[in-house]
Amino acid sequence: MMWDNPLRRAFGVLLISVLAGVFAFGSALADDSGVADQLAQALDYYNDLDYEKGLEVAHAVIGRDDLTAFDSIAILEVTSIITYAKGEKYMKAAFDYLDKISSIGPCVTPLPKEIWPQELRDYWYQVLKKHGTMTCEESNADIKTIAIMPFDNYSAGEYQEKLGLISKGLADFFAYDFSKISAFKVVERDKIEFVLKEIELQQSGAVDRATAVKVGKILGAQYMVFGSITQLDSKQTRMVVRVVSVETSEIIALVDREGKPDYSKMEKELVKELADELDVTLGESTMAMIDEGGTDSWDATELYSRGLEHMDRYEYKDAYDYFKRAYEADNSFVEAKRKMDIYRPLVG
Repeated sequence: MMWDNPLRRAFGVLLISVLAGVFAFGSALADDSGVADQLAQALDYYNDLDYEKGLEVAHAVIGRDDLTAFDSIAILEVTSIITYAKGEKYMKAAFDYLDKISSIGPCVTPLPKEIWPQELRDYWYQVLKKHGTMTCEESNADIKTIAIMPFDNYSAGEYQEKLGLISKGLADFFAYDFSKISAFKVVERDKIEFVLKEIELQQSGAVDRATAVKVGKILGAQYMVFGSITQLDSKQTRMVVRVVSVETSEIIALVDREGKPDYSKMEKELVKELADELDVTLGESTMAMIDEGGTDSWDATELYSRGLEHMDRYEYKDAYDYFKRAYEADNSFVEAKRKMDIYRPLVG
């Protein structure tokens, strides 16, 4: 193994655990065959921008006859990501690996993982649409699927323009914090946008509630979350969040906060309050996880939101630069650090 410091090793372990769909300590893959170690080494080469060496390591295990479906999918994921990083002429090959994953089964493990580059994620959604599997059946009936729409900006004057990008960032923060609650399964933000674009319902980012509820049905969501921010001056803002039942189109929960424009703090408070409104009891460990991350820095929030914009357009260097600047503006901003680490290998 080539881990040269604890931070790099921690990031590599995070990548492997995310790829395998395991959110606990221990082996990321299904057995003790050494596949996890091989993929960790391949990803280490990827982080060093040595794509050929990474692919060599991944290819060494791809043909084994003792692989489980989880093993095979993790290997194909790593191979697709590294192949994609080599450049545009390798794009089709990277997509072909995703097609191979779909032939194993699109619902064997939750996909896509966060570390997939945006273009691979969007291609995967096309694969799901082609196979009619935009949603996978949730085995636990107690887990509710929730989709979070971009926030509306009802601010006035200079704040209408200044807060223009924050709507995407806030939806991303809400999704990230809701994903820490085991009672919810959160639909990916970009998956929602993919469906909206596919059915040509996205108009300047504004989608009415009835349309969004229809999208929720396509994505198998039980709940849709709609939020808005209204800032009139530098000292006062209001954030309102509504939860709508996809089945009945009725508002089943409504919470709001008003005060100084500390959007990260407001967001976390409203996530906890919404969980309570939806009869979900949060334990101390979950509350602590929700409190982690976020940022009190306005500059960091704006930079992060700009990074998301570039990420969605496959402009990875610009996305990385904005995530890096967001993290430099606030070194406790773990979401920015996470995105920065994901896109750093693609900058080279």
